[in-house]
Amino acid sequence: MRYNGYMKCLFLYNPNSGRGKVKKKLAYIVKRLSARYGEVEVHAAESPEDMVATAHYAAQHCDALVFSGGDGSFNLVLQGVGDREIQLGYLPAGTANDVARSLGIPRSLKGALGVILKGRSERVDCMRVNGERYAVYVAAAGAFTSVTYETPQRAKRALGWLAYVMNGLKKNARLDVFPLSLECGGRREEMHGVLVFVMSGRSIAGFPVNKKASMNDGKLEVAVVRQAEKPGVWRRIGAYFSIASLMLFGCKIKKKDIEVMEGERVKIGTDGRVVWDFDGEKGTEGSVDIECLPRHMRLFVPKNKKV
Repeated sequence: MRYNGYMKCLFLYNPNSGRGKVKKKLAYIVKRLSARYGEVEVHAAESPEDMVATAHYAAQHCDALVFSGGDGSFNLVLQGVGDREIQLGYLPAGTANDVARSLGIPRSLKGALGVILKGRSERVDCMRVNGERYAVYVAAAGAFTSVTYETPQRAKRALGWLAYVMNGLKKNARLDVFPLSLECGGRREEMHGVLVFVMSGRSIAGFPVNKKASMNDGKLEVAVVRQAEKPGVWRRIGAYFSIASLMLFGCKIKKKDIEVMEGERVKIGTDGRVVWDFDGEKGTEGSVDIECLPRHMRLFVPKNKKV
């Protein structure tokens, strides 16, 4: 809403992201945002629940919500905003910053603020899972996907991306196999796998896995690393190479044990052992029904970058 002819902005940040750098730059951030907004309110999220609740408040009472944190923080903000209409601005301050990589938002504070002040407002897709929970750029399950929410914050602050690698190798050495039934784009497939990505964004864990994709085309891309139900040692080793190939060369790679699908909606049946990761946040367990929500978010993006 407008206050006496000017715009109100709430700046929401996660004080634990980015090794606490944003907190040290608050005066600079407020000064820059004040060039666009008549009133800038600042709130440091005390918990994930607080971040959701504050985003919900902003969507009802403010003209714009500018927020800072990692990909998980973006996910929490989206839960709070829901289907309400508000202009969003993002200052990436996480470890992987996949949303920023996908949209071309600079990962420097000065550059990201420049996008909010001089960029363009664009409609961007997101996902909805089981009709109730939102995801920005990825829903993932299987090998290494739990490291984003299981790696201690202290380790991430000290080691950055290396903390994910170390924790992932420690907890995912066996590459557990799980059953999958997939319906997407008019196709139905039954298989077993060790890793599945449902993607709207281009970047996963800092790698351009889905680099040819668009975040406002109304489509989802699915990539699965297949595996035998009871693999021997060589099949297990082969799965590591397939995961590495997918991460390094993207989902367009031609490999017999990498299944790729595309559509506006994907239904994945699996068992209750499977835990989903939504943008780095721990999600639901078992089967999922994921739909693309075309152009759902209104977000500042760089002027000359393809969304």
